[in-house]
Amino acid sequence: MELNERQQALLEELLMRYPALETVQKTLTAACLMLTECFAGGGKLLIAGNGGSCADAEHIVGELMKGFLKKRELPQELQKRLQEEDKENGPLLAAKLQGGLPAIALNSHPGLATAFANDVDGDMVYAQQLCTYGLPGDVFLGISTSGNARNVDYAVTVAKAKSMKVIGLTGADGGKLGRRADVAIMVPERETYKIQELHLPVYHALCLMLEEGFFAVGSDS
Repeated sequence: MELNERQQALLEELLMRYPALETVQKTLTAACLMLTECFAGGGKLLIAGNGGSCADAEHIVGELMKGFLKKRELPQELQKRLQEEDKENGPLLAAKLQGGLPAIALNSHPGLATAFANDVDGDMVYAQQLCTYGLPGDVFLGISTSGNARNVDYAVTVAKAKSMKVIGLTGADGGKLGRRADVAIMVPERETYKIQELHLPVYHALCLMLEEGFFAVGSDS
C-alpha cells in the first residue's frame, strides 16, 4: 500500500510550508497507511492526551468525523433509506449528514473519568477505556510532548495487549511513547509549546490525507 497521488501532494505541501517537518515524512506516511488499513477494515481510532494534547485529540476527532475540506455526501443507498424511514425529516438528514471516519477522544467522558479517578486510579482512565473500547484492528493515537505521560503509557500497554496498533505523536526525544509506538511521529522540537505548534500541521495533514483517501468526490472549497 502506498499514498495516492493527491495524498502525496498534500504531504509535499506540508513539507514546503514547514521544512522542519521533513524529518517526519516517513512516519507520517506510515501513520496514514496504518489508519487507512484500520478504517478500511471497519476499525476505529482512539485518541488520548493531556492539556494541550487533550485539545488536540478533540481537534482530530472533529476533522475526521465530519467534512474537513470535502462535503462527504452519504452513499445514495443510505440517503434513500433515510428518506424512506422518515418522509418528513429523512430528506433533510440525507442532505446534511456527512460521511465520517470513526474516532473517539478518550478525554471526552468526564463522568467516567471522575468516577474512575475517585474509585480506582486517575492515571488509568485512558487504559480503562481502551480495555473496553479497543478491538484488534483498531488504532490508539497517544499524544504526549515528552512521550512520558504515565496515563498515555498505561494506555499503550493495554492497546498492545489487545492487539491494537499504536501511533505516537511526540517531540524530538520521543520518550517512552517514541520507543513503544508502532509508528512514532517525533517532531523536531524539545520545548512543549514548540512541539505543540508543529503537532497541529502534522495532524491536519494526516486528516486531509485520510479524507482524500476515503472521500474522493466533492469539495467545499
